[in-house]
Amino acid sequence: MNRKRILIVDDSFDMLEVLQRQLSSLNYPTFQASAVPDAIDILESSAVDLLITDLQMPGIGGMELVKYSAQKFPSIPILVITGFPSVDGAVEAMRSGALEYLVKPFTSKELKVAVEKVLMHRYGSEKEADSKTDESKAPANYFGIIGQSPAYQELIDLIERVKNSRVTTLITGESGTGKELVARAIHYSGSHSKSPFIAVNCGAIPENLLESELFGHTKGAFTGAHETRTGFFQAADGGTIFLDEIGNASASVQTKLLRVIQEKEVLMVGENNPKKIDVRVIAATNSDLFQMSQQGGTFREDLYYRLNVISINVPPLRDRKDDIGLIANHFLDKYAHEFGKSNEPLGEKVRVLLENHSWPGNIRELENIIQRALVLSDAIIKESHLPEYIRNSSRKAKVESPLRTLEEVEYQHILKVLEFVNNNKTEAARILGINRKTLRQKLLQKDDTK
Repeated sequence: MNRKRILIVDDSFDMLEVLQRQLSSLNYPTFQASAVPDAIDILESSAVDLLITDLQMPGIGGMELVKYSAQKFPSIPILVITGFPSVDGAVEAMRSGALEYLVKPFTSKELKVAVEKVLMHRYGSEKEADSKTDESKAPANYFGIIGQSPAYQELIDLIERVKNSRVTTLITGESGTGKELVARAIHYSGSHSKSPFIAVNCGAIPENLLESELFGHTKGAFTGAHETRTGFFQAADGGTIFLDEIGNASASVQTKLLRVIQEKEVLMVGENNPKKIDVRVIAATNSDLFQMSQQGGTFREDLYYRLNVISINVPPLRDRKDDIGLIANHFLDKYAHEFGKSNEPLGEKVRVLLENHSWPGNIRELENIIQRALVLSDAIIKESHLPEYIRNSSRKAKVESPLRTLEEVEYQHILKVLEFVNNNKTEAARILGINRKTLRQKLLQKDDTK
């Protein structure tokens, strides 16, 4: 397998060593430079597939390197590293040609994900170019979305139809189906692929900080605002902002989002004069926003209709049976080298067991299952390496009567998820797309009826 060569640029030798060690563990060959002139020498004399650079460096800074590389070596993708809270520099870097930015401090997993996303952009573009000879058939791996089923083909067709437009898009689907992958495919397959793509998880940012993170704030706007700071919308100017878990946005944030979409302008917290902005908005949710807008008014109805100009539903894995084997083998290839294991294709019996499972956790659950099986196996994954509930799924499907109430079906599904996550109710609630309180209520209600 051809591994991508990565150039790391940082004036800190400790950081260079950490990055080199982490990337080497992922089997990426690396070049290292502690100053921009040295980095330019390497770019001009060596075959580099990815540039990772810090922004804050003495002398010639990382921003100049980003601009130089984007101009002289446009085929080399760029990942910038920035120290919190220096988001302004990251915004300028994205506008200057960087594809992603990573905020210090970061974990080895976060580095791995960022590198894979940037390389996927380059790989995906190449795959798209290759596929133009047969446009009637979507590729099996479309910017990280894998499959061949009718549901997969329909999803890719929708992405192809919207990729070059700036229309607001709402992506729906169960947790773990790959909604962010779809958003990235829309951006990176379209005509604005070289513009910034900024992903924001609205459920991961505290409610009192979300407004400031999205739209930025001025110095003194609130306690702790020691300097003016631009937000994610400004970072995405000219490109795409992906708002995951949009149903968690507060009423105040929803009001501002509506203004951004309608007026194409952003008002920073503490500022009186809005600024024009050109951003494509893609939102995602596993909640029923329409129901939320009608019952209780927890989501603005006018915002719902503004977001839902184009709607893309990502099908659950149980409706993509023909894709399960392909996706499983993809994860097998992905993790085999990392774990030092063989990447032999899955056998027929294992594949059938996987296809017969209902996959409440969708693709995320399948990824976890393959990682688990690889760790337990010596060479080839066998049925015994799968969790017991996977091995028993076919047998249960044969003996269980289909004549059950919806409440019973739901309860059994909840139990399967709890078993999968070792009774971790917080994780189970996340997979099910509900909060922990609702999960507890459903379990108590069932216990009361016994």
